[in-house]
Amino acid sequence: MLPMPSERPPIYTIGYGSRPIEAFLNVLERYSIRYLLDVRSSPSSRFNKDYNKGDLQHHLYYSGIKYGFFGDLMGGRPDDPSCYYPNGQVDYDACRRSAPFLHGMSRLRKAYEGGHPVVLMCSEGRPEDCHRSKMIGVALDKAGIPVRHIDTAGRLRTQNEIIEIVTGGQSDMFKDSPTTGLASRGQYRPSRS
Repeated sequence: MLPMPSERPPIYTIGYGSRPIEAFLNVLERYSIRYLLDVRSSPSSRFNKDYNKGDLQHHLYYSGIKYGFFGDLMGGRPDDPSCYYPNGQVDYDACRRSAPFLHGMSRLRKAYEGGHPVVLMCSEGRPEDCHRSKMIGVALDKAGIPVRHIDTAGRLRTQNEIIEIVTGGQSDMFKDSPTTGLASRGQYRPSRS
């Protein structure tokens, strides 16, 4: 019997980006991931069918990894119109206050406290370009839950390292913190409006 690790694993995040599915699964295996939570608002890929929900579930199953869909709770394009700025960008602060997001956070806290090796997955390969860091990572960090982002090279990056990249190392002197006011790069509409 293996000894229990002295520390709980962090909550990991990863974007599949341009990784072939085999390379993606190898990275998950390297970090002993057992649960993948899909935080894409729409669990499909226009560019690689291996990342469409059904195909992805199949690959994960044969790798011993359980799949869960969290896009309705923590997706980067929420259904709630109050989570958008007038220009169409997603207001990550508003998202973090929404009931679905708070429910997702409660579930992530339970996973963390239970010592479950979980990864949050989206499509963007670079964590600094994704809501995984700017929306979810900020909330986890504020809740005292360690986050490690797996970058395009398969290396672990801390939440602070990624936010330093996002903000250029500059905090906004007119905001509460450098993570207040973060928004999506693109402009969208709620999917159910």
